[in-house]
Formats: sequence, structure tokens, C-alpha cells
Amino acid sequence: MITFYAFGAAFGLPDASPFVMKAEILLKMSGQPYQVNTKGMFKAPKGKLPYLDDDGTVVADSTFIRWHLERKYGIDFDQGLNAEQRATAWAVEKMLEDNLYWIGVHWRWVNDANFAKVAEVFFKPVPWLVRGPVVAFVRRRVRNSLHGHGMGRHAEAEMQAIGNQGLKTLATLLGDKPFLMGEQPCGTDAMMFAILTSALCAHFETPMKDEVKRHANLVAYEARMRARFFGDDILA
Repeated sequence: MITFYAFGAAFGLPDASPFVMKAEILLKMSGQPYQVNTKGMFKAPKGKLPYLDDDGTVVADSTFIRWHLERKYGIDFDQGLNAEQRATAWAVEKMLEDNLYWIGVHWRWVNDANFAKVAEVFFKPVPWLVRGPVVAFVRRRVRNSLHGHGMGRHAEAEMQAIGNQGLKTLATLLGDKPFLMGEQPCGTDAMMFAILTSALCAHFETPMKDEVKRHANLVAYEARMRARFFGDDILA
């Protein structure tokens, strides 16, 4: 049995982290049975979630989880795609992870109004006597990561211009297809859903949400993916 280490449902999302959602959808697509453990953060081999333990083999990072599932279980998450389509899907996934993800981090962790909601949920288990310093420390680390990545060096208007172009690109590539590359989800659909559902989260007000809502096909896609992989589950 695979043990999958995640943060857990929050803000009406399957998980607070887009990368955890990506990996869990890949697990669902693989058809392999798994159990979720939300107590593994402090033992994470790379200091981040997600990771999994597959009968003693520990795999950290959503991309390496994908490759592990493909190798061990003979799965091709891009089955039916030709070489050009596979390359396009991979390029889109990197745009999602290296641009749109970090813009979402900014709006959730740097914007004061949204961060207050994050802190209320994320840091609730921390004893109140030390909660303030812990919150400040973690938020500072996130800001430093944004700055180090480069996205955090931009003005908000510049950042969102990049985000808007990315979302327009997604909407154009999706067109009227049910999934990114056609009639069935491919590996990149896992991350595409994770980014879009995070952006549309009702708990936060962001320009990303406004921009996603301008593209009816992206809104319909998010609902279609949620229904396919999470059904009617009630999410905290």
C-alpha cells in the first residue's frame, strides 16, 4: 500500500498545496490504492510535501512521484499523445509550476488580507505562545523564496501581466476540448487543475481569480476535473 503524505483538505480545496493536488490526481489516475497521511511534514526528505512511501521506497516531489508511478507500474500518463503533444504538455506543466504557481503564492502569502486567512488555518496547531514568531518566520521564508525565484522581484501589476498571459495561453490551448490535450486527461492536467482550482478558491480574492473567470472554458474545465477526480467529496 502506498502512503501519500499531504497537508490535507483546506479552504474548500482537496489540499492546500497545488503540488500535493497534482500528485494525488496522478495517484488517482494510476489506479493504485493509497492512504493519505497528514502527519509527515517534519519527516519530509526534502523538507516539502508531497512525498510517498511505496512499500519502503520513499519518493519526494510531485514530478519524481509521477516518474516513479510510470516506471514501477508501467503507466503512461500521456498515453495516446504523439511526441509533439508530449513536448507541448511538458512545456505547459513547467509554465504552470514556474510562473502561475509562484504568482498564486504571492497573492496568498504576501497579500495581508489573504495571508490572515492562510495563517488562521495553517498555524492553528502551533501553540499560541509561539505562534506569532513561527508565523513571521515562515512568512519571511516564503517571501525570500519568491524573491530568490525572481517572481517576487516584480511589481504586482507586472506579476499579474505574466499571470494573465499564462492563463490566456491555457485557455487558447484548451479551446473546446474537455481536457488539455484531448478527450482524456494527461499528466499535465493534474497540475493544470491544481493551479486553476487554487486560483478559483472562494476563500481568497485575487486578480488571478478574476482572470480565470474571464475564460469560461477554464472555469468549466476546473469543474469537470473536480467532478472526475473528487466527486461529491465535502472538502474542509
